[in-house]
Amino acid sequence: MKIKNKYRLIFTLCILTLSSVQPIYSSFIDNSTKINILMPAPFADSTKDLIDQFNKENKGDINIKVIRGPRETESVSDLAISSLLLGNSPFDILMIDITWLPKYAAAGWLAPMDRYISKRDWDSLAVGAKLGNSYKQNLYRWPMTSDMGLLFWRKDLMENPPTTPIELIRIAKNLVEEGKVSYGYVWQGRQYEGLSCVFLEVINGFGGEWINESSEVKLSSKESIQAVSWLKNLIETGITPRAVTNFSENEALQAFKSGEAALMRNWPYAWAELQKESSIVKGKIGVSTMVAVEGEQPTSTLGSWGLSILSSSKNKEVAYEVISYLTSLNSQKELFVNYGYTPTNSQIFNDKKLREAFPVLVELQKALEQTKPRPEIPLYAQVSDVLQRQLSEVFTNDKNIKEAMLKAERNTNQILLSAGESK
Repeated sequence: MKIKNKYRLIFTLCILTLSSVQPIYSSFIDNSTKINILMPAPFADSTKDLIDQFNKENKGDINIKVIRGPRETESVSDLAISSLLLGNSPFDILMIDITWLPKYAAAGWLAPMDRYISKRDWDSLAVGAKLGNSYKQNLYRWPMTSDMGLLFWRKDLMENPPTTPIELIRIAKNLVEEGKVSYGYVWQGRQYEGLSCVFLEVINGFGGEWINESSEVKLSSKESIQAVSWLKNLIETGITPRAVTNFSENEALQAFKSGEAALMRNWPYAWAELQKESSIVKGKIGVSTMVAVEGEQPTSTLGSWGLSILSSSKNKEVAYEVISYLTSLNSQKELFVNYGYTPTNSQIFNDKKLREAFPVLVELQKALEQTKPRPEIPLYAQVSDVLQRQLSEVFTNDKNIKEAMLKAERNTNQILLSAGESK
């Protein structure tokens, strides 16, 4: 036993010695600048080939390391914020959702990127892709993908998609009554961020606003009541299944993909999923902008993911080189063709060969020109949560619409007042 313990001690000492010199040895053989990027899992997977190619081409100079975050958007934000609050974050670049930017910028976590962006770079962006990247006149994010709410419709069931709320109800109701589909229209009705996105499109479609540019909350307005009433009516009349209150993007997609629904509200990623062999509706799908009442322009909620440099990064110049590569024309083409991510560069939308191969580009461009960001405030998450809770109460517990929206307005005003945003 004593001999065994002696060898065990020697072995442990050897391991400890090797461990202590490993960083010195590694830095000696590898002088490349390391750039660490935190990305949500789907983007980490889809950019793997691009990053492998970059590392191969820049061997010895720059090395990108992607930290694969969770799949859920808010879980990625929680991970990023935890590292930032603790200090000495290991990341140089964060891939951030458009709604995070005001909060992160106001906290001083992001480095301004204005000096890296030329007029030519800026002018290359599609109209909608220019939105949501700045906070208080400083650019803190460069968009990597566009994202916007879209209306998917069945070409085999209707000649043209509905353009107004009344038309949508008429077409969807008829198709359900004729037994051609189980559901007329599916959307995201669960109590989460997707519901806020749906509401923004509907209230805008009725000519209203959630929070206007003067920071006035308009949730108890006539247009807001009409918007919520329209959504509730979809559920009560059976045009939308009651289970929609548990639907996120995936549940809506599966119902539409299986041929059960005639119309669907979702994001551009759904297009690629609907073209797979497993899709019953493959080849039967059209894409359009959302509906709006006569005289109002339809609105698509602006999504989009972009890349930001942390103010704590010691390699900001190199970090921007990496961002420039990942958002280049070639990179965007690869991400669109292979993964269905909507581009941000106007050249891709106007590429004749791509438009012929992917006709959906035409509608994506049209929808991107009609996008609108959610309220651009640091406390957006809290404001959105207030709205979601009241909408869910209306849809699931039959709470009075006017009472619910008045409460949502009051609570939102309190949040804005506490943040110095209310006027």
